[in-house]
Amino acid sequence: MRVLFVDECHLMSGDLEGYVWGRRNQRVEVPIVNERERQTYYGALDLVSKRVFIDAQDKGNTTCTLAYLEFLQRQFPNQRLLILWDGASYHRAEEIKSALSDVNSDLPESQWQIHCVRFAPNDPTQNPIEDVWLQAKTWVRRMAGLKPSFIGLKALFEQFCTLEIFDFPKMNMYGTFSPIK
Repeated sequence: MRVLFVDECHLMSGDLEGYVWGRRNQRVEVPIVNERERQTYYGALDLVSKRVFIDAQDKGNTTCTLAYLEFLQRQFPNQRLLILWDGASYHRAEEIKSALSDVNSDLPESQWQIHCVRFAPNDPTQNPIEDVWLQAKTWVRRMAGLKPSFIGLKALFEQFCTLEIFDFPKMNMYGTFSPIK
């Protein structure tokens, strides 16, 4: 079984903005071409490999969530998936329940292909992928001078997420597991 912490992240052109040093009482301006540019990413942090699997989607909704679950199944063929995620309304939608019912067919719960568990309500501190999003956005802000366009911002974000290994102390609260052979 593959244990995955799943969440969505909304990257916006405003994420290029960060902290800058300037003289007191002088306004520092950072030019932003289009503040409405945005990209939604779905991501899953693998508890054992500590890698993140991201997929760009149009927005966070039921249709995109279903597409992401299919994406995860392609990433981990012939493996059962334990999805740990928040209680977003589209995670609880009837279409999701129906799709999970189709995927899991008439299997007993111990053999389900995808099993979803929700974190406690209103507590993002339980989900380690929130730390991934924070680190990725912080890194993008530091590197934004290299590629100030939104396309460049997305490329930096994706590069950071796919090349890093993430090992946060809060992941240990879910136990110790050995790699799948």
